[in-house]
Amino acid sequence: METTKNRFGINLKNFNIFTLLSILLIIAGLAHYIYWGIRYSVWVDIGIYSLTIFLVLPGIIGFFLSLMDKKEEKD
Repeated sequence: METTKNRFGINLKNFNIFTLLSILLIIAGLAHYIYWGIRYSVWVDIGIYSLTIFLVLPGIIGFFLSLMDKKEEKD
């Protein structure tokens, strides 16, 4: 009997290849932002923000979607 309920329905037992790809997207986005900032000493640039958001946002959304419990309805 479970006494704790997860508010968002996230379960680590649902870890799969899509979760791993989402984590890699997040890491790639953040690593590229840090590399760009160190390499060119430019931390405020709309171009690097847009690329970072393009990588990190789908990574975060995919991470949560891949770990959510899937509810199946019976006919």
